Amino acid sequence: MKWLEFGLLALGAVIGAYLRYRMVESPVTFFGLPVNVLMVNVSGSFILGLFSVLSLAFNLDSRYTLFMAIGFCGSYTTMSSFELETVNLMDNHRLGAAALDMAANVGFSFVAVILGRLLGTAVVERVF
Repeated sequence: MKWLEFGLLALGAVIGAYLRYRMVESPVTFFGLPVNVLMVNVSGSFILGLFSVLSLAFNLDSRYTLFMAIGFCGSYTTMSSFELETVNLMDNHRLGAAALDMAANVGFSFVAVILGRLLGTAVVERVF
């Protein structure tokens, strides 16, 4: 890895980590379900889905993937925080909320990737 590539990866990671920190620093709940990490995972999945289509369509240099997909999205989205949040719900005997948290994070993130790709495809078709 060259220094420019390392720098792009690091810059993306720092920006992603900072935004994740800002998104989760003030807990938000919806009917008792913590949603900060969910919002991060879903928005990050959408961004990654959109980027995956646009990067191929516009034949972007792989350094953009280092910055956006691996650096930014990799540090912005967070599987470990999602898992900790879910286990904390289980520890507090809130098994229904834990199950809902798992279903929401996985399901909505999956749908967000699809929606991001659909938007990317629509943009590409409009441009070309």
